[in-house]
Amino acid sequence: MPQAAQSGTGQAESRPGLADARSPAPHSELTVRLRAEGDRLVVTVRGDLDLDTEQELRRELCSALTRSGEGIDVDLGGVAFCDCSGLNTLLSVRQRALDEAKTVAILALSPAAERVFALTDALPLFTPEAYAQAGAPAAADGSDDSENGLRVKVAQLRRAMQTRGPIDTARGILMAAFALGEEEAWDVLVMTSQNTNVKLHLLAQQVVGSIKGAPLPDATQAQLSAAVSHVTAVNGRAGRGE
Repeated sequence: MPQAAQSGTGQAESRPGLADARSPAPHSELTVRLRAEGDRLVVTVRGDLDLDTEQELRRELCSALTRSGEGIDVDLGGVAFCDCSGLNTLLSVRQRALDEAKTVAILALSPAAERVFALTDALPLFTPEAYAQAGAPAAADGSDDSENGLRVKVAQLRRAMQTRGPIDTARGILMAAFALGEEEAWDVLVMTSQNTNVKLHLLAQQVVGSIKGAPLPDATQAQLSAAVSHVTAVNGRAGRGE
C-alpha cells in the first residue's frame, strides 16, 4: 500500500480510507461544434479524446478540414480527458492538411490535453511558425526527423495509456491517500515511472495491487514518496502532510 510522504516534522503520516479510493471518472461524451471565421473553421471539441472516440474525432476533423478554405483552428479547452489517441489523430489530420496546402492550429488546451502535448512537445507543430517551416525542403528520404521522432514517442505513450482503467484507478488511489489533485496524482505517477524505469501501466497495476495487500517494491515506494513530496512542494503545500 502506498505510504504517505514525509511531513514537515519528518514523521510519516498515514491517511484513513485508502481502500475507498475514488473510482475512475465516467466517460464524457465527445461533442464537436464548428463556426466559420473567414477562410478557416474553428472546431470546438468537448469530452474525452481516447480510443473510444478516436474514429469519431478523426471523421469530424477531416470533414471540417475539407469544408474549410485554409484550414482549421481547434479549441481543446473543454476536453475532459486526453490520451495519445487524441494526439495521434491530430497529427494525422495535420499531415492531411499539409498535403492539401492547409493548416491545423491549436487555439486552446485544457489541463488534460496540455499534459499530453507537454509530454510529447507536440504543440510547436500546431503553431504559425510550424506552418512557415512546412514548405521547407524535406530530408532526402522525404521524412521529417523531428516529427517522426514525435510519432514514435506518441506511439509509446499510447501503448501505456491504453490501460486507462488501472491508470485512472491508481491516480484515484493517490488522490485519496495523499489528498492530491488529479493533475498532481498524474505527475506523481509519471515521475515515479521515470525514476524507477517501470512502465506507467505496470506501475499503476502495482499501486492498485497495493491496496489488496501486495506491497510496493521498496525502491518504488521510496520514489513514490519522493515524487509526492516534490509535487506538493512545487504546488506550495509542503509541510502540511499532504
